[in-house]
Amino acid sequence: MNQTASTIFLEESSCFLEVYLDPFNKRIRVDDYRGNTKLLLEKAEELVVQHKAEKLIIKGRNEDFLLFFEQGLQPEAVVDRYFLGSDAHFFSKFYSPERKKNDHWITEDGMIHSIYQLDNSIEKILPPKEYQLRKADESCAVELSALYRHVFQIYPTPLHDPEYVKKTMQEGTIYYVFFHQGKIVSAASAEINAFYKNAELTDCATLTEHRKYGLMKVILQELESELKRNGIFCAYSIARSLSFGMNAVLFQLGYSYRGRLMNNCYIYDKLENMNMWVKNLANC
Repeated sequence: MNQTASTIFLEESSCFLEVYLDPFNKRIRVDDYRGNTKLLLEKAEELVVQHKAEKLIIKGRNEDFLLFFEQGLQPEAVVDRYFLGSDAHFFSKFYSPERKKNDHWITEDGMIHSIYQLDNSIEKILPPKEYQLRKADESCAVELSALYRHVFQIYPTPLHDPEYVKKTMQEGTIYYVFFHQGKIVSAASAEINAFYKNAELTDCATLTEHRKYGLMKVILQELESELKRNGIFCAYSIARSLSFGMNAVLFQLGYSYRGRLMNNCYIYDKLENMNMWVKNLANC
């Protein structure tokens, strides 16, 4: 089966679906829809069978919450104001017993509790002058890919490929990076949904030896500033549930925990749960 992810559009007489096919992570995600809820779920489940997916995700609207609940899906996370100011509910359904099992859930619950005990007063972070922050362009693609290869043994999108990085830039994704002695040592991106005016802060990576200077916080704040300048106030980020550091960074930057996506994607070295964090940039 082709391992390349792709977006397809299905239009029927009573419904429309925008579907992200993600064979690498063995999942199918309905990013947008309208029309008959029962029919669109049938169409989505036909794709699950066709592509042998193990997990279906639907970004549901407030008014359809109980309809999806009745049809056997479970709510896992919420993104406040995702749809032009209206909340998105991430519903999931699992199609294999293994995909529905998880040994880390209780540990991850404890981690969220611990993170909420942290001091989240934001102090101005000034990395040493040897670090230069800049917005990345296509000339950085090879180095960015090398950074992601080094930090992540497995990644849910093909960021190990410089051509894919260039493609994301051409489609509107913004990257900010820190250089140290001429080399990229830290990076993150904002993947923008221009229609619904939201952005996912993602692809966060810092080389181990450079993690003590708060570089990621600075990059994320710079991305937030750029989003605000573009009139985008709904920012969210999905962090590995087992990564205390990344979840703590988001909490300390004023993000709020909004749920956990079970066995969501292959990242780092295995299939992992992912925590949802959300921030309204209009309030800061």
